[in-house]
Amino acid sequence: MALPTRGRVIIDTTAGEIDVELWSKETPKACRNFLALAMEGYYDGVIFHRIVPGFLVQTGDRTGTGAGGESFYGEPFEDEIHPRLRYAHRGLVAMANNGTKNSNDSQFFITLDRADELHGKHTLFGRVIGDTIFNVLKIGEMEIGEDERPVYPPKIKTIRIIDNPFDDIVPRITAEEKRVQQRAKERAQREREEEQRRRGAKKDVKLLSFGGDEGAEEEPVTFKKKPIVRPDSSIPNVVPPTTKEKSSKTRERPAEIPPEEKEKKESKKDKADVDFMKIREKHAQEQAAQSSARKTEIEKMEAEIRRLARRGAGSDSEDEDARARKRAKKSALAEEMARYANSKGVHKKGKRKDEGDVLAALSSFRSKLQNVPTDPSDEHDEKGKEAEDEQVEKTVTGEEEGMEVDDDTGFLGHALHFAKGNDEEVAKAERDYEVIDPRQRGARAKEEERERKRAMKAKEGRRGYRR
Repeated sequence: MALPTRGRVIIDTTAGEIDVELWSKETPKACRNFLALAMEGYYDGVIFHRIVPGFLVQTGDRTGTGAGGESFYGEPFEDEIHPRLRYAHRGLVAMANNGTKNSNDSQFFITLDRADELHGKHTLFGRVIGDTIFNVLKIGEMEIGEDERPVYPPKIKTIRIIDNPFDDIVPRITAEEKRVQQRAKERAQREREEEQRRRGAKKDVKLLSFGGDEGAEEEPVTFKKKPIVRPDSSIPNVVPPTTKEKSSKTRERPAEIPPEEKEKKESKKDKADVDFMKIREKHAQEQAAQSSARKTEIEKMEAEIRRLARRGAGSDSEDEDARARKRAKKSALAEEMARYANSKGVHKKGKRKDEGDVLAALSSFRSKLQNVPTDPSDEHDEKGKEAEDEQVEKTVTGEEEGMEVDDDTGFLGHALHFAKGNDEEVAKAERDYEVIDPRQRGARAKEEERERKRAMKAKEGRRGYRR
């Protein structure tokens, strides 16, 4: 099963349209290069300079020789070999190189049949879909001459982009701007040729005389050479006429360019330069804005990752972060000094806490414990019963209880007594609870199994005796 494609273009040629789907996910650099050059109109007017019948057709070189081409990146880019993209059938679109790895530019080819020998050597980035494959086959059947060059080479008119998976491509110059620039160049060339035609000097041809003075020598025939004009010059250099030409009444005086036309041409050139400078400045600003936005987004993502990591470690996000920042402001020396002060009892004023009061209170409490006599348990019980009876009487009569004053010091002589035996608790536990020991259960099961085997042996022994 073929991989899903993302991206689509239509190559309009003199042999018909070629509908191509792109594998932009598997080969992003090759697809981006192809789409960017198509946006700039680089392929407009390029011929198919190589045709190998039953194998491939190749194009993409503006020079038409097969030795040119340039990539959108300004230098050859590396191969993108995908293990699932293979040359298994016809109509596959791939990048052409100069025979070495990582030398891709603008040239590409379309296969006419299965080509297993190309596996791992060329980047495969698209395929021809639909009935347009027959237009490719039509190109592959054209007449060819030497070096696999077609006698009447077909040409790419234009490339229409139907689906562009890369929204961030910024072409150096669009196809429309390129066409406008080309038309301006052609118009300027026609104007220069017209101007040269108007201002060019005529040939100085002397006619031969067939009569008249027979003894007179014939003057040699001289020709007036036209000056060599550079194509980028608006005013050609004209050789000044000779004295004979100046004195001749039949020669026409060369027309001079009015200053208004000169100003118009100069303004057109200045305007074109300004337009290109604006395009470059706009492109640079967009790239700077994109880079700054990307940096901001990366910083936000890093902050979010840190917050999630703290949350996973069990800390509150923003409050914990603020506390951590506050703690970070303290130096290690200040933290150690605070820890030492807490452990040694140093106060803000720097005085050491007096421990004599604590020792005195402890010794007084110890003396109280030694001097207080121990109360017998029955007296304590009787006092407790009397206090309970008094409380009940107050509740019945409705008398209000006064404020309780904690002046009881009898608790100092209380003692803790335990019952001598726990027979009742043991009996209650045996009666109410069932203790299940898995070891006892296993031992019981083994014992039952042994008893069953003994019974079986005894039974078999009795049967043998009867026989």
